[in-house]
Amino acid sequence: MENTTLRRRVLATATATVAVGALALAGLNGVASAGPAATTAPAVSADSLSPGLLAALERDLGLDAEAAKSRIAGEYRAAAVAAGLEKSLGASFAGARVSGDKADLTVSTTDATEAALIMEAGARAEVVGHSLDRLESVKAALDKAALSKAPKNVPVWYVDVEANRVVVNAASTSAAEAFVKAAGVGDKLVTVARSTERPRALADIRGGDAYYMNPSGRCSVGFPVTRGTQHGFVTAGHCGRVGTTTNGVNQQAQGSFQGSTFPGRDYAWVATNTNWVARPLVNGYGRGDVTVAGSTPSVVGASVCRSGSTTGWHCGTIQQLNTSVTYPEGTISGVTRTSVCAEPGDSGGSYISGSQAQGVTSGGSGNCSSGGTTYFQPLLPALQAYGLTLVTSGGGNPTTPPTTPPPTDQPGGTWAAGTTYAVGATVTYGGATYRCLQGHTAQAGWTPAAVPALWQRV
Repeated sequence: MENTTLRRRVLATATATVAVGALALAGLNGVASAGPAATTAPAVSADSLSPGLLAALERDLGLDAEAAKSRIAGEYRAAAVAAGLEKSLGASFAGARVSGDKADLTVSTTDATEAALIMEAGARAEVVGHSLDRLESVKAALDKAALSKAPKNVPVWYVDVEANRVVVNAASTSAAEAFVKAAGVGDKLVTVARSTERPRALADIRGGDAYYMNPSGRCSVGFPVTRGTQHGFVTAGHCGRVGTTTNGVNQQAQGSFQGSTFPGRDYAWVATNTNWVARPLVNGYGRGDVTVAGSTPSVVGASVCRSGSTTGWHCGTIQQLNTSVTYPEGTISGVTRTSVCAEPGDSGGSYISGSQAQGVTSGGSGNCSSGGTTYFQPLLPALQAYGLTLVTSGGGNPTTPPTTPPPTDQPGGTWAAGTTYAVGATVTYGGATYRCLQGHTAQAGWTPAAVPALWQRV
């Protein structure tokens, strides 16, 4: 009976999230609408995708235009299904990733009895030995050790969901072993990989636009945001400290840093003067600006593109989530590791998958001539830290509360997964009323009480 109940819950969640993913890019390469759910999630046509973003995907991932559109559509669906399965599988969930140009989704679990449920939800099932929670607890211990004393010759560590291990990249085996020993985690769940990587923050003395820190230095705008009626943008914390003033891309007075965190994390926000208006755009560098529609996080293996004031548009794939990296200034945790290249001055710039904002450039190694590895600070923690609202194309028009009843596992109210909410929309959940802070399509687990970056209790 228990397995049957779980099966029904997984399939219901997966069906809802597949509908959301399909509708997010309806019209792309034959992706169809998903029946009744079409009334709550607006379609996004292929024409709405930036030509610059598509061109960068073609160049950097070796795709033609149709393959690029198809891949983005598949990644949207995969992200929605993965989020639903993570919620439904609970403690046995061991991570998700996509592979190939068709964005085939693999979901890992520690419980072999759940494999059939995962496959019925449309994903490939993989049974592994360690849950994601277990691996992330090991990584958290490494993070804690690094905060006490930054490890020498150990530039990066992360959870590798494909290998089902915590990977520590180090210049030498002895350096990695000393770090692991200091963290007290043992080596049963840890793999050591030799690496010559030397990450550094990429600041050198519209999303992607240049801005200048006075008296010197240049970084890139991440994403336009608001805080109440105040306009501004998020960027990398290492670019400036609270009170640092900025000039915009036109060298005119722009604003000042209101909040900045670095090291530990790498995010900041700049409040601008009244001459600057936040728009839901990322600079396409001559190929058309990209419109930001939301901030749904992508999964491992998904394509992602970056806009920065030094090297413009470049694309690659997401390699690992929740990575820790050591710069000369200290250790940064919770960043996402990618195969996208970047160079000094790109710091703070936008990472975007399709039309979904992902984060801001932190640092990396290599360059855009020979290739490199970069890390971005995910966007949602920055919005939550400073009480910011992402400016999106869907903002400004409150959404009518859904008329369909909420799932039985919700504590009552009008909020419902699969519904698209605009900035200002109000819902009830658990006996309280919440106001939407940034436009998004709700997914299972993104309840108003659980995601303060998206909802504010009123």
